[in-house]
Amino acid sequence: MIDIRHISKTFHKGDTPVDAVRDINLTIARREIVAIIGPSGCGKSTLLNMIAGLYAPSSGDIVYKGSAVSGVNTDVGYMTQKDNLLPWRNVHDNVAFPLELAGIAKAERTERANQVIRHVGLDGFEDRFPNELSGGMRKRACLARMLLYGAETALLDEPFAALDAQLKLAMHDLVLRLASENEQTVVLVTHDLMEAVTLADRVLVCTRRPATVALEQRIDLKRPRDVLNVRFTSEFKDLYDTLWERLRVEYREERV
Repeated sequence: MIDIRHISKTFHKGDTPVDAVRDINLTIARREIVAIIGPSGCGKSTLLNMIAGLYAPSSGDIVYKGSAVSGVNTDVGYMTQKDNLLPWRNVHDNVAFPLELAGIAKAERTERANQVIRHVGLDGFEDRFPNELSGGMRKRACLARMLLYGAETALLDEPFAALDAQLKLAMHDLVLRLASENEQTVVLVTHDLMEAVTLADRVLVCTRRPATVALEQRIDLKRPRDVLNVRFTSEFKDLYDTLWERLRVEYREERV
């Protein structure tokens, strides 16, 4: 689905070059869930933005389904840490917004929006505005909008960082269920190692900036995955410990 070939990205702060990503190679298969973890500011989100076509790489290529990404990648949906719901639109109109932009007739977009709203458990809240929703409900609305957009790949950039532990579990369960039902490929950027191991088929540990891949770990935990109980298994602990041993090196060096 995604082939990242020797990608590097350099920004400029005045006359000073700042290397964000350096020589990353990565292949992501269709329907795979890949989590990317590393220290704050190491370039994880930059990599996601390049997959989305929002940034052009300074060198290297990103190939999506056999074609080079040379502009905004409209085949992916992007969910950021901020929910980015339009405050003057209710849940229904926020979710239906991609269909409105595509010029879909009102009757059809209403039917399709209501269907996906039910799918994420927000039925009964169609007329509520974002400031009337809990944090978890706003995240569900964002997921619904991305599903309705029909993206075959979901890019998730710290989407649940602001939620409490209980809401995170509920959202993890929802993401896994929807990814399975919709046969989506998922690329997740997170600071939460437990979240990464819970959700992913593969976890990549990135170094401090500029980001390179320090460790690639396959997560051989059976699916469907019980997000509540899987973290209490010995297999989960072994994977977590392996990843943390490499990740802690980056945090230790960051403090020096």
